[in-house]
Amino acid sequence: MVENFNSASKDLFYGKAGDLTGDDRENVEVSALALHLVAAAITYLNTHLIQIVLRDPAWRKRLSPADRRGLTALFWSHMNLYGRFELDMSRHLELDGVPLGRPSAP
Repeated sequence: MVENFNSASKDLFYGKAGDLTGDDRENVEVSALALHLVAAAITYLNTHLIQIVLRDPAWRKRLSPADRRGLTALFWSHMNLYGRFELDMSRHLELDGVPLGRPSAP
């Protein structure tokens, strides 16, 4: 599974055929750190999505112990890497089933 996610890293960092290249070491290091940040964000979101599914009693009954052992946050097939993204900063994802609406002002 980790090898599968490593191939995601190649797709996420698509410049120079997925290779980290640069004029100096600092440039390469910043690129690697940015890639790790994106991978960590994807893994965090996937973990949260799995937790939401597992809260549903129907899914809890349906999954066997072997299915639970096979769960991983290292998937990326749902990612739209090269498509068009429409950002609406006035709306948030309903990750816990509670609509959040607009962010509150401090």
